[in-house]
Amino acid sequence: MEGLSVPRRRRTVFRTVFRTLCSAASAVAVLGAAASCSTDTGGGSAGTPSAPTAAATATSAGPVTVELNQFRDNYSNQIIEIQLTNTTVAPLTVLGAELSTPLFAAPIAWPATAGGIVLPPGQTKSLPAPLSAPECNSTGASRGVPGDETGGTTRTTGSAQVTLRLAPPAAAATDPATGPTTAEDPFGVLARNNAEMCLTREAAAVAAFALAPDLEVAADGRTAVVRLLVTPAAAKAGGTGGAGAGELVIDRIDETTLLAESPVAPWPRAVTVRAGGAVAELRLGIRPARCDPHAVAEDKVGTLLPLRITVAGREGVLKIAAGDKLRGQIYDFVTTACGRQ
Repeated sequence: MEGLSVPRRRRTVFRTVFRTLCSAASAVAVLGAAASCSTDTGGGSAGTPSAPTAAATATSAGPVTVELNQFRDNYSNQIIEIQLTNTTVAPLTVLGAELSTPLFAAPIAWPATAGGIVLPPGQTKSLPAPLSAPECNSTGASRGVPGDETGGTTRTTGSAQVTLRLAPPAAAATDPATGPTTAEDPFGVLARNNAEMCLTREAAAVAAFALAPDLEVAADGRTAVVRLLVTPAAAKAGGTGGAGAGELVIDRIDETTLLAESPVAPWPRAVTVRAGGAVAELRLGIRPARCDPHAVAEDKVGTLLPLRITVAGREGVLKIAAGDKLRGQIYDFVTTACGRQ
């Protein structure tokens, strides 16, 4: 701007800044409009007006992005989280969310409450969704991988798609629906749960596993014994499944965040269980795995006993939950034993 007087130069700079701000405001207006309307997905011809919908194209840049997760206290409940993020500048009300994936036989739905849930602009909310039955023969299903720290699962997730129902604007007569939107699964939640649930199904065909409800505490209170009860299933008459059919192997039993193996009563390894066999009891000597003040207060999975097993060509972790009575006794034991150290 050489040659311009100071007043004129200031006016030129002001006009440039003004145009920039106007362009930004227009972009925001367009984004807000995109949150409330999109291409018709009901089969109408191109250009035909329809009830407003939200991001029918459902790309990752749409008004709502989707990611999957699972909270630790829901591991044993087989509940995952459908996490929705509102990327628009206006609140959106979600009335329903349904996840479809070849890893599970039926859609996985969030049991919505009346009125749905409001997603404020730029915020994320987690919707708990109970898993359906696993699809164990799907090409998208995963099998255990020895040594995998996630419990013996691959990261294969197949295609996970989420369909949402959003509350309509005041002038609309029907609920708009998105989708399907591709759900990101960065932690392999679907593959891990599929592998664990399929492993549980195969194991149940061989035997039932449970923890006895009473804890046997040593006289000095420093160690205790947990009893793992194994009840084999009835053998199938005329079974011709070949070697290994109708049996599983407990390769080892892992320690938990709360319980460790007692050196005076080592845990068994390489235990073979066969359908039609006798009921067995495995005695597991335990000691506290940690004694910090948060060990019991913040426990989520410390009373889930992880059995590393091999069954029907699968390898993975079978988690045996302590009942309410045993869980309380374990917490009392850990608290007392830590106090005596």
